[in-house]
Amino acid sequence: MAKVQITQKRSSIKRPETQLRTLKSLGLGRINKTVEHELTPAIQGMIQKVNHLITVKAL
Repeated sequence: MAKVQITQKRSSIKRPETQLRTLKSLGLGRINKTVEHELTPAIQGMIQKVNHLITVKAL
């Protein structure tokens, strides 16, 4: 599968609990933190849920 690099670009302050949990499950939590994941359907769904807080780059 393809890999993607996910970087948190906006703060999680005053966000709904579901978005906070999604960020945590992606391995994020701080601005400018970057993680790499395999692009599975589950990861795609998480990316769509918090796409306004992150940037995604294909590797």
